[in-house]
Amino acid sequence: QVQLVESGGGLVQTGGSLRLSCAASGLTFNTYTMGWFRQAPGKEREFVATITWSSLRTSYTDSVKGRFSISRDNAKNTVYLQMNSLKPEDTAVYYCAAKRSLSQSASAQGFGSWGQGTQVTVSA
Repeated sequence: QVQLVESGGGLVQTGGSLRLSCAASGLTFNTYTMGWFRQAPGKEREFVATITWSSLRTSYTDSVKGRFSISRDNAKNTVYLQMNSLKPEDTAVYYCAAKRSLSQSASAQGFGSWGQGTQVTVSA
């Protein structure tokens, strides 16, 4: 059973930074594409970023390009999301996700395993 546990969320002022972490277990981590998604109240869950098993390719939604960076450490079974220049519209619950894929495609489709989420709140 795949288990994903997010951490690092919190309250930050506009322009500040946070680093989210996702610790994975129950999977062969270096055979999985990993991703981050977020959901704000009253809105649909939104793709944020993905990273392939070897870190050769990443993908970002347009609204976070240049501000967020996804990375992974396969030796630690951990994926990160560095969030800089945060805006109030980034406020959401952030979810870690995983899908088994050895492809070098960073597609946001097909994720089947999800963490419980961590709250990020950005004050104006």
